[in-house]
Amino acid sequence: MIHFILLFSRQGKLRLQKWYEAKDNSEKKKIVRELTSTILSRKPKMSNFLEFHDLQVVYKRYASLFFCFAIDRGDNELGTLEIIHRYVEVLDKYFGSVCELDIIFNFEKAYFILDELVLGGEMQETSKKAVLTQIEMADKYQEEEIVELALKDIGLI
Repeated sequence: MIHFILLFSRQGKLRLQKWYEAKDNSEKKKIVRELTSTILSRKPKMSNFLEFHDLQVVYKRYASLFFCFAIDRGDNELGTLEIIHRYVEVLDKYFGSVCELDIIFNFEKAYFILDELVLGGEMQETSKKAVLTQIEMADKYQEEEIVELALKDIGLI
């Protein structure tokens, strides 16, 4: 099971976080601080797996972002790397070569995509095509809703 997901920059700025278990805000901040400093201090040639408290942490750096997943010790680390890669692939496809600014300015879409892939700490959907179809449908619905509200505002509906 995935316990939490963190995306942070090379400077240690948290860009996205998703927790699948209840923790106090102070405890979350402590975990984020410890984990980001530990990962950022590691050399690029070191393993992408590390033990952190009673969890196994799997992380991968893509461009200027670190994608970090905390899983149970018995879970498959390579499977988790595949989930990270699938998430990055879907982000790339949606944003057309994703970068840190896409995550910053469109964080709600990044969360939406993550929620389509992972639900309750478990992989929900493995198909990139299915995830992108859901996102396109949601975008279309949102656009229709905006147009409808605009038409109501000016009195045409």
